[in-house]
Amino acid sequence: MRKLLLASTAAGLLAAAANGTAFACDPDFTGVELTATTQTGPYIASALQIAAKGWEEKTCGKVKVVEFPWSELYPKIVTSLTAGEDAFDVIAFAPAWAPDFTDFLAEMPAEMRQGSAWEDIAPVYREQLMVWNGKVLSQTMDGDAHTYTYRIDLFENPDNQKAFKEKYGYDLAPAKTWKEYLDIAEFFNQPANNLWGTAEAFRRGGQQFWFLFSHVAGYTSHPDNPGGMFFDPDTMDAQVNNPGWVRGLEEYIRASKLAPPNALNFSFGEVNAAFAGGQVAESIGWGDTGVIAADPKQSKVAGKVGSAPLPGADEIYNYKTKKWDKFDQVVQTSFMAFGGWQAAVPSSSTKQEAAWNYIQYLTSPEVSAQAAITGGTGVNPYRLSHTTNLELWSKIFSDREAKEYLGAQKEAVTAKNIALDMRLPGYFSYTEVLEIELSKALAGEVTPQQALDTVAEQWNKLTDEFGRDKQLAAYRSSMGQPQK
Repeated sequence: MRKLLLASTAAGLLAAAANGTAFACDPDFTGVELTATTQTGPYIASALQIAAKGWEEKTCGKVKVVEFPWSELYPKIVTSLTAGEDAFDVIAFAPAWAPDFTDFLAEMPAEMRQGSAWEDIAPVYREQLMVWNGKVLSQTMDGDAHTYTYRIDLFENPDNQKAFKEKYGYDLAPAKTWKEYLDIAEFFNQPANNLWGTAEAFRRGGQQFWFLFSHVAGYTSHPDNPGGMFFDPDTMDAQVNNPGWVRGLEEYIRASKLAPPNALNFSFGEVNAAFAGGQVAESIGWGDTGVIAADPKQSKVAGKVGSAPLPGADEIYNYKTKKWDKFDQVVQTSFMAFGGWQAAVPSSSTKQEAAWNYIQYLTSPEVSAQAAITGGTGVNPYRLSHTTNLELWSKIFSDREAKEYLGAQKEAVTAKNIALDMRLPGYFSYTEVLEIELSKALAGEVTPQQALDTVAEQWNKLTDEFGRDKQLAAYRSSMGQPQK
């Protein structure tokens, strides 16, 4: 579609030149140069750059994309915002940083918050992750929820199906529960055949805690107590060492034993490589896994890539009653891991109208759809239309792969039970404590309970140091709950 649009634009320009007429800028931002910043590319930065070219053609404005290494991006932005500098007109940032940024951001114009393009954004984004204290202060430009990926050829092999049922007593199929996930990983863990059960990120500093959170969400995100996964939203007491968390960590450690031998060094990039390389039977992670594994240029398993929502559980720990609650059906809990990159306009920008117009173009259904199917942009589906346009996705998937992939992505962002990621002032301090103890538990130096008891103690200390009332207010806002 984008190629066709560009071709049409070029044809229009030629026709206009032949007739001696000027090509209209719509809207006209001639002479306006925006400065947009994000992490060093290609991920996210390339999406900004691609959109910049189209926006420049449309409006006659200019966009300069300034990239910083991940470790420098937060301090660069927060320093600029708190100083009130007019350094950036558009910032693309991690949602976990929102609590530190929102006091310095301009509210989205009302005209952007209506119409079909607005309604097309999945509700979890436009009603929760883009909102802070009742105001829409950012626009999602990437959807991030964990889903499940599996090898169709291995799961549908009659010999595997027979052997699996004989061993476990039920049919081999995409895992609906975390117990099934581990059974399947155990069954396919066959190092002699250069095949392992699963792949997840286990390396400290390699996105490990988001993978733990996906396990934990299934056991702690109680449908009757939304927002209570990380902290008690009434007291701000850490919940990280309750029995649901312990079970999640125990199973995360078990998964590490059913992964390739170097898996403790895996970040998400190695997870994708392991799955696309045909090393593992299943994995969890962001939507990039399916896109990369379906690409014959990058994958040995193209055409064999199945997708499904994250596994769930039929019992969930209730932190209020301090008991496990049983459910008649498996509760499929979706975890918004990371939550998707956000684009926003600083209040200090002197070009807010043009900046919001660029963000509107960047995240429009047409432009964002092309970004979502373009490898290397880092953009995963966040609009409902991203998950329904089979023709669009047929460029990279087989029909079956596309249907399963889009079905999993849609269910991930529209599930009845969705666990939001942690967003708090001092986010790095909280996750650093967790990563230290998590690595000890993975190495067998401490038990899961010991590791999480230490984390809980440190999280409560951090909360008191940052100010319990302030942290409680931020936590409730981040979970979409009214202030007390």
